[in-house]
Parts: sequence; C-alpha cells; structure tokens
Amino acid sequence: MNARVLALLLRPAKGQTAVIALPTIAFALVTALVLTVVGGAQSFWTWNDGYGPLYQALAAIALVLLVVPLANLGGAAARLSARRRDERLSTLRLLGVTPLGVGVATVIESMLVAAAGALVGISGYLAISPLIGLIPFRGAALGLDAVLLPPAGVVAVVGGTLVVAAGSAALGLRKVIISPLGVRLRTTASPVHWFRAIIGVSVIAVAFVLVKMIPSIAGVATTITVLAVLFAIALAILNVVGPWVLKVAASRALRRADSADRLLAARMVLDSPKAAWRQVSGIAMASFMAVFAGTGVSLMNVMGGEAVDGADATLAADMRTGLIITLVGSFLMVAASVGVNQAASVLDQSDLHRSLHHLGVPMDTVDGARRRAIMSPLLVTALGSALCAAVLIFPLIGIALITAPESLLTIATVVAVGIALVWTSTRITRPLLARSFHAV
Repeated sequence: MNARVLALLLRPAKGQTAVIALPTIAFALVTALVLTVVGGAQSFWTWNDGYGPLYQALAAIALVLLVVPLANLGGAAARLSARRRDERLSTLRLLGVTPLGVGVATVIESMLVAAAGALVGISGYLAISPLIGLIPFRGAALGLDAVLLPPAGVVAVVGGTLVVAAGSAALGLRKVIISPLGVRLRTTASPVHWFRAIIGVSVIAVAFVLVKMIPSIAGVATTITVLAVLFAIALAILNVVGPWVLKVAASRALRRADSADRLLAARMVLDSPKAAWRQVSGIAMASFMAVFAGTGVSLMNVMGGEAVDGADATLAADMRTGLIITLVGSFLMVAASVGVNQAASVLDQSDLHRSLHHLGVPMDTVDGARRRAIMSPLLVTALGSALCAAVLIFPLIGIALITAPESLLTIATVVAVGIALVWTSTRITRPLLARSFHAV
C-alpha cells in the first residue's frame, strides 16, 4: 500500500477535527507547564550556602509532584483518540498492511501531533516567563534570565514530550496488531486484574520503609534524590492501582443499580476502567499533592509560632510562595486533564450515544449516566490518593503535622476545588455530548 493511500486512511473523518485538536491542546499545555516548572526551579541549584540543600530538596519534591502528573497528562493526550485510531489502523491491518507499517504510521502520526502542540507550548512558555521571573525568592525576584531554560533544556523537554507520545502510541498498537478484527468489531476486552492491587500495596510498603531509612543513613544529596524518586514512583503506581479500584467500585454499583442512569454509569466504567480512571486521575494527583501542601502549611504555622528572623523568616515566606505555585500548577493540571479527557471521551463514545438515541433513551439520562460515571469514583479516588501520600510522608514529619487542623483544612480545600473543576467540566462538555447524541 503506497504512502498516499496510507495518509488518506489515517486522516480523521469529516467533522472529527477535534480528534487532532484535543491532543494538540493537551500537548501544548503539558509542554508549557513543564518548561515553566523546570525553568522556575533551575535557579535553586545555583545556591550553595547552608540553606541551599533545603531549597533544592523542596524544589525536587515540587518538580516530582508536578512533572509526573504532567507526564501522565501527556500520555493521556497521546491516547485521546485511541479508539478511533485503533479502528482506522485495524482497517489497514485487515487490508494487508504489515504490523511494521501500522506501527510506523501510528508513531509518526502521534509525534506530529505532539510536535505541533509542543511548538504552541513553547510560545506560551516564552510569553509567561517574564511573569514567572517576577516571583520573589530570598527577598528578590528570580529574574527572567534565571527562569529561561537554555536551548538544550527546551529541546530536552520537547524531546521528552515526543518520546511520551511515541511510547503511548506504540503501546496502544498491541491489540491492533494482535487482533485487528476484534478491534474493528469493538470486541477487544479491557482487562484489569486484581494483581494490580498487590503490586500497588507492595510498592507503597517498600517506599514507606525506604523513606524511613534513607535520611538516617545517607547524605543530603542522596536523600533528596531517593525521596524524589520514591515520590515519583508512588505517583506512577496510582495509575496502576486506580483502574482496578474503579472496576471494583463499579461492579458493586452495578449490583445495586436501581435506575437507568446508575446502570449505564456502572456499565460505562466497567467497559473500560482504564478510560474511566483517566477521567479522574487528575483528582488523584491533586489529592496526593494536597497532603504535601497541607503538611507544609502546618510546618509554616509551627515555624511562625516561634521567634524567627533573618534567613529563617525568609525560608518560611519562600515555602509559602512555593506552596502557592505548586497548588496553582496542580489546579491547572487538573483542569487540563479533566477537560480534555472528558471531551475526548464524548467523541470516542459518539457511536454509543447515537445508538442510545435511536433506541429512544433521553439525552438527559445519558448525560446523567456520564456525569455519574465520572463523579461517583471521585471520593474514593481522592481519599485513596491522600492516604498513599500520608503513608509516604509520615516517616519524615510524623502524624501530628499531617492531622493538624491547618493541614486537614488545606487538604479538604484542594480536594473540594478539584472536584468542583471536574463537575464544571462535565457541564461545559454537555453541548459536545448534545451534538454527538443527535448526529446522524
């Protein structure tokens, strides 16, 4: 099959330009936020005085708490149109295109979309860098030169974005190459095994032990590196355990369903627990960060209750600034994640929506089921993620700071704002559902 026919088959169908636009927007947001976060933190590694290691430790933790969720968002962006892409690629396989040909076409397509988004993201990063340079640390603004990454750093971030896009595309090819007919007929199952829970619990237990041991046996640099890696692993493991938890919760909800929208909501989650998890993973990440933010607020209150001046007072003020930046970044990440994922979900389920419309199911029922499938898992997702973060941070600061009123209030506020963002996104995407529902 020549390249012209291949390009025509890979082109989105008429009226499906959003299939390309949505991941492009997501990659733009990911690139801009990663460049901003890394650029803002790079200046901390130039401080070599007595407080330098502490600033670097806090910066490393903030980087992990923001960059790992952003990498997850980048992976989700590469899978936004997975179902529609799988159908087109399975058609190529049925027409005789080799697995290698399908793989090359898919990776190139995903990387081109990611590259377009990355270019937009770089423009956004350059536009907001002067504002980031005005943020004060140590009693003075960071300055534009301190927050602008060198060209090599920008290339590295963009390269990482392209790698995430290519990797997600390649992983998504497995079921197309193995069973093109199953994908084309939408009979490919989405298994989520209970072994995920065993893996998750084991990893968190090992991380807990290491967090408790490392500070007492390692130097400052080693401790910072190990803690950052452990927090990154814990954030990543949430994506392993999350789909299984949603599957269990949806199975219970299905047995207790007493209305059409409850039944549809449970079936939507069970149809693809991984896709359902992507709808709420932003809240999981925000809840995880909220525990760190809450304990940080408690720690600052303790420091504020003591007679501090000079460098200690500056450190307390800088910690407050860092917390605000981390929370703002997490809210931007949550908003981008839930908004783009919900819009993509509506597009991917357009065939189902039209079928329900032809069967006489009211759109309000479908919309109610869609919102319930998203909102119902939020509480268990938020609480579970917060518990994981609390387990990891407990060996470092103890239970008193975690359960302090200021900490609990901060955690509750962050989670409430995140849930409000998700609810708002479900309302904003309703017009898109209406167009999908009534399309002929």
